[in-house]
Amino acid sequence: MEHVAALQVSLGNTFVMYFKAHSYHWNVEGSDFAQYHDFLGKLYEELYGAVDPMAEELRALDVYAPQSLDAMVRLSTIEEDSERPTKPAEMFGKLLAANNEVIESLNKLFKAADAANEQGLADFAAGRIDIHKKHGWMLRSFMRGE
Repeated sequence: MEHVAALQVSLGNTFVMYFKAHSYHWNVEGSDFAQYHDFLGKLYEELYGAVDPMAEELRALDVYAPQSLDAMVRLSTIEEDSERPTKPAEMFGKLLAANNEVIESLNKLFKAADAANEQGLADFAAGRIDIHKKHGWMLRSFMRGE
């Protein structure tokens, strides 16, 4: 059930990226604070909104969703921050790297879901890939301004 494992990794990655964006939202500083704070708030809200549908996709496949933060982190391929980034450019760079990990996991999910003849799940993954491509564009644009 490769599609189940791929969905679990995608869920873990999305959750870890969500938390990373949320913590940066709380802690961002600088002359463009209001713009960064607003952008990060919208980003974490969008990511948080994706977590529940992903967990429900697991349940539709008769698999239990993770029940602990530790499980979410273990499923993820995204590294947690060992130290708090202090500059917005560091935050956006780390979010861009996380976003790339999410896209990679969603691409694997799409391929596995398609191979398992799970068209609804493949469609869901394709939609999330498009959303993360837009996140990547915005994160790269912020980094170019720093």
